[in-house]
Amino acid sequence: MVLNSIYLRKQRSKKIVIKIMKIFIPLLTLLTSCLGFNQVKSKPANLKMKNSINFYSFKMKSIDGTLIDFAIYKGKKVLIVNTASKCGFTPQYEALEALHKKYGQQLVVLGFPANNFGGQEPGSNNDIAAFCQKNYGLSFQLFEKVDVTGDKACDLFKWLANKDENGWNSQQPNWNFNKYLIDEQGNLIKYFPSTTKPLSEELVNSIK
Repeated sequence: MVLNSIYLRKQRSKKIVIKIMKIFIPLLTLLTSCLGFNQVKSKPANLKMKNSINFYSFKMKSIDGTLIDFAIYKGKKVLIVNTASKCGFTPQYEALEALHKKYGQQLVVLGFPANNFGGQEPGSNNDIAAFCQKNYGLSFQLFEKVDVTGDKACDLFKWLANKDENGWNSQQPNWNFNKYLIDEQGNLIKYFPSTTKPLSEELVNSIK
């Protein structure tokens, strides 16, 4: 009886959380739209890139501690995503995996777990890897947990949000699952907000 009561309470709690998220996500979408946070941004078409630092200048540790030189991604587009395991946008992992599998010949998806927004990525690198494997069977590359905004942001995300370094963009992540698209020459060409779904027409057309 005790175990059954505990189980029922857990099930009720799950349903409450789901109901809250169904209300929260549309409200967040509306709020970010009103404030201009969910706008897609693109590199100006006539802009000539003269910056000395590009995406291939970076090296970072994967979620298992292996140092990866980003030069290995030359010749493909790269989608950079700041991720979290306890966010209303976390189900985008499924679509990111589908994107990775469908367009893997021309696109690399890279996930960067971060705890900067709402404390929604509190776990260790091992916790994150286990969660992603168990719930989404991820096969695209995840990196160790980093900061993606503020003074403690890692060098990659500082570059992504510094127009003096990347050539045009100053938009830093404003929530989990922001997306930055890198072209085949290592230049930043697009920014997508959290509300842009990985398999949306706009994002998919950008990688073709």
